[in-house]
Amino acid sequence: MDTALTQAWPTPTRPTPIVLIGAGAIARTAHLPAYQRLRFPVAGVFDINSDVARATADSFRIGQVFETVDQACTAGAVVFDLAVPGDQILAILERLPVGAAVLIQKPMGRDLAEARRILQCARDRRLVAAVNFQLRFSPGMLALHDLLEHDALGALVDIDVRIVIDQPWHLWTFMERAPRLEIVYHSIHYLDAIRWLAGEPSGAYCRAVAHPDMPRLRDTRSSIILNYGDHLRCSLVMNHTHRAGPQHRTSQLIVEGTRGAARLTWGVNLSYPSGPPDTMEVAIGGGGWQEVPLRGSWFIEAFEGPMSNLQRYVAGEDPILMGAVDDAIKTMAVTEACYQSSDGGGTPIPALDRFEGGGAGGGSH
Repeated sequence: MDTALTQAWPTPTRPTPIVLIGAGAIARTAHLPAYQRLRFPVAGVFDINSDVARATADSFRIGQVFETVDQACTAGAVVFDLAVPGDQILAILERLPVGAAVLIQKPMGRDLAEARRILQCARDRRLVAAVNFQLRFSPGMLALHDLLEHDALGALVDIDVRIVIDQPWHLWTFMERAPRLEIVYHSIHYLDAIRWLAGEPSGAYCRAVAHPDMPRLRDTRSSIILNYGDHLRCSLVMNHTHRAGPQHRTSQLIVEGTRGAARLTWGVNLSYPSGPPDTMEVAIGGGGWQEVPLRGSWFIEAFEGPMSNLQRYVAGEDPILMGAVDDAIKTMAVTEACYQSSDGGGTPIPALDRFEGGGAGGGSH
């Protein structure tokens, strides 16, 4: 198997200092380690919890801890990195300098209505704004996209995502107040990546449910089907509350085309945030499965790409801004369709009279 597939995004020639707004778990476990690895300068950090901000600054040797968002916004020629929950994004964007470059942590607001307000704010303030849908930038996903771009698998006929894990929801306490949870804060990554691979679906079928042991979390499991017409089947099965031990946990994407197939696994889901390495296998032209060595995993290599792309776009080194708010809102629209479908309850089962229903003693076993 050709190992020359694209697995990393080019870095900017002259990295711009970064101001991080939000110093919580995702910043400490993914954003900052990725920036540190790439030697991207971090000019300062702000968090509504000043103790968290100072602890993060100490851990990563960041010289400046801002006391307020407004103080952070006076940092000069920087790129802003918003690592905050969806309900805080809009208020921060409204205070950023006009024309600023900003990477926004997903989701793009709590729902499509809020995403529209974020989009309008970005346009009104002429922000160069992208949403951090970093799964697109993971080594395996970049390699898969490269395969599809070169038509190595043929026409897509099947996309299957299967996540059966025990998600540590307790790590993100803000999610207890989220009116929507599993799809908009987690499975949105897969929906966005699928859009990148297959284009825009025409509709979505979905059922999202809670778990009786987690009454404060609105939805932790979902089944989703995206409508891509008569030739491409697309299914996502998400169980984030699998409590029976690690033996049958799974975290994978299988893509099939008319001439081949590919399978990716994401280890971070199996034991967050430091699970086993991601893997990639490919079978082309009737041959057997072959492993494609990967340079890294979703955590943390995928977090290198969004900031690199944003900075290169601002500098004129990249022609396209991946995850630009104008594109990200389309992923939010797919998410909205999933929740609307789930709320709709599906197609009612046609009523049967007592003869059709086996009222005379019939039935099957």
